[in-house]
Amino acid sequence: MLERGDVAVSLAGRDKGSLLAVTERLADGVLVCDGKARPLHNPKRKNLRHLQALGVRLSEAQLLSDRALRKALAILKGDLK
Repeated sequence: MLERGDVAVSLAGRDKGSLLAVTERLADGVLVCDGKARPLHNPKRKNLRHLQALGVRLSEAQLLSDRALRKALAILKGDLK
């Protein structure tokens, strides 16, 4: 199960292939952000079937601002290549 701070790859939708951070767990899915197209003040609801967890969890400090979130996801994206 995905929890706050977990990083996942989108498997479906317009954001397919992008790294997203889970900001909140809902009964029927999660809210995700990337700090740019989806800032923290406007998260996207995603179905769990449309996400693949990477097994990486961001700290609360990295989830405080869009800038910190973008930086953390960029570092992870560079490590995945």
